[in-house]
Amino acid sequence: MQTYFDNPKFKLYHGNCLDLLAELPENSVDMVFADPPYLLSNGGFTVHAGRRVSVNKGEWDKSNGLKKDFEFHLEWIEAVKRVLKPHGTIWISGTYHSIYQCGFALQAAEFHILNDIAWFKPNASPNLSCRYFTASHETVLWARKDKKSKHIFNYDLMKNGSWPEDQLKKTGLQMRSVWSMGTPKSVEKKFGKHPTQKPENLLKRIVLASTNKGDLVIDPFTGSSTTGIAAYLLGRRFIGVDTDAKYLDLSIKRFKELDHNLKNRYAKV
Repeated sequence: MQTYFDNPKFKLYHGNCLDLLAELPENSVDMVFADPPYLLSNGGFTVHAGRRVSVNKGEWDKSNGLKKDFEFHLEWIEAVKRVLKPHGTIWISGTYHSIYQCGFALQAAEFHILNDIAWFKPNASPNLSCRYFTASHETVLWARKDKKSKHIFNYDLMKNGSWPEDQLKKTGLQMRSVWSMGTPKSVEKKFGKHPTQKPENLLKRIVLASTNKGDLVIDPFTGSSTTGIAAYLLGRRFIGVDTDAKYLDLSIKRFKELDHNLKNRYAKV
């Protein structure tokens, strides 16, 4: 697959993630973060910034029925497993619309599930129907490729690090599986936004928890590449792929600003 944007530590590809994953060497990737389509663009409505808006995100987010939706998740998860190193791990984010299928697909592909993280959003939007509880969290699954291998977990950093964005994390105590942090800040969307964009704080924690400097991180549904921004900022290498070029263009703008700011910072030291 031809490179859409090429930097030694930040590469982007335009196309189907299955095509890119097929080209990568087996056992070559340290960590994968995936935020796959939730497959819920069905003509409904939700609330965003106090306004009623359509949930339709694009053709890529439309369901093809339960069986085909599961087959889709199983196919890309199996493709990821081939490229992960034996100790490598995968993180998958999703709502109840998709995360259970992803969890079952992980088990079918014989991954070893390590945790299910509840990302609690203190500033979550209300629901319109008032017929059920307001959705205020997403689930993030963390799984290891090989049950017998020792995965990376930077335990001391998670326990003793500074996490001011998380209202629930107590200093000096083990980090628990409920993380409290807000949705993306305005500055993270200055060049535009992706409909399922994740906050930088979430991806920074994930990258810090399960990789070391110099490791290779891949996002098969990169969107506006928050994963890549976090990986590059923290000294990891990144590869992202997406079917929508406009979000890759947005990713490039975000990366160039970050790269410029980092170079200016080091130039002043």
